[in-house]
Amino acid sequence: MPLYEHVFIARQDLSNAQAEGLIEHFGSILADNGGKLVDSEYWGVKTMAYRINKNRKGHYAFLRTDAPAPAVQEMERLMRLHDDVMRVMTIKVDKHDEGPSVQMQKRDERGDRRDRR
Repeated sequence: MPLYEHVFIARQDLSNAQAEGLIEHFGSILADNGGKLVDSEYWGVKTMAYRINKNRKGHYAFLRTDAPAPAVQEMERLMRLHDDVMRVMTIKVDKHDEGPSVQMQKRDERGDRRDRR
């Protein structure tokens, strides 16, 4: 099955438990349609570059999935209809990277930046 990575932004006035509950909810939608949630990360509340629906901040979540295209389309459709989800981005990838995403790594572990002098 194809591999996908999803990032979605939920409203800022949700609690952390409710935002993490959305991850489980959309993972179960995938499972019901023949896919599986490989990994998920809750990135926390972050400030956005511009307002979305009068919100300056949002709960960010990252999902790695292994699912057929119809299951992904159904999950995206339900995300767009959900009142708490403001934005969704889905990317098809060739393989999932091992370990945490770049957003969850510490600055010291990244190693892709040179020293400023």
